[in-house]
Amino acid sequence: MNWVTGLPPGGDKHYNACLVSFDRFSKTAIFLPCHKDDTAMDTALLIWNRVISWTGIFTNIISERDPKFTSALWTNLHQLFGTELSFSTAYNPQTDGLAERMIQTLEDMVRIFCACRLEFKDCDGFTHDWCTILPALELAYKISIHASTNFKGILEKARKHAARCMEDSFAYAKHKWDKSHATPALKVGDLVLVSTTNFNNIKGCKKAKRLLCRTSSY
Repeated sequence: MNWVTGLPPGGDKHYNACLVSFDRFSKTAIFLPCHKDDTAMDTALLIWNRVISWTGIFTNIISERDPKFTSALWTNLHQLFGTELSFSTAYNPQTDGLAERMIQTLEDMVRIFCACRLEFKDCDGFTHDWCTILPALELAYKISIHASTNFKGILEKARKHAARCMEDSFAYAKHKWDKSHATPALKVGDLVLVSTTNFNNIKGCKKAKRLLCRTSSY
């Protein structure tokens, strides 16, 4: 999770920054227009309303050491959630390389549309800036195929959900099997019959092996 700053004012609220939330598993990203001087409370509300409602509670967040992320409010909030906070060092790609690369990709996409002017008109005459095209750029990124997964990011979430459903199905099948195939409670001294299915050359047996399913008591 990181910020793109230094953007020209865009949108009705004159946003000048963009918060990027990146999922390391599915390779999906969420682009949220914001203000550079937003407080920790503003950032927490933005993530609660726009990110957690879609992704669920995080298990781990990697971010830079911004005052918003190191504040007592942010730390205490994620202690309640059970989220581990990891902080990266500036210009150190080993800790937060995925987010840094995502930011470069976002800047390239915005630059394609806004390199010549801060506002542009489409074929229907409507005026746009970087903020108004942000949802379209986010969708374009989510439906692109990633080299590391060979999946579209938006479909990887479905694959993860399918994997959980399969695990639940296997657990249910195991429960049903165990319920009707309980291991018999045996103790020393009990008389039992032994299966001869895997026995070879049973001495004194003249019957066909298939017909002799159990041997004498033990």
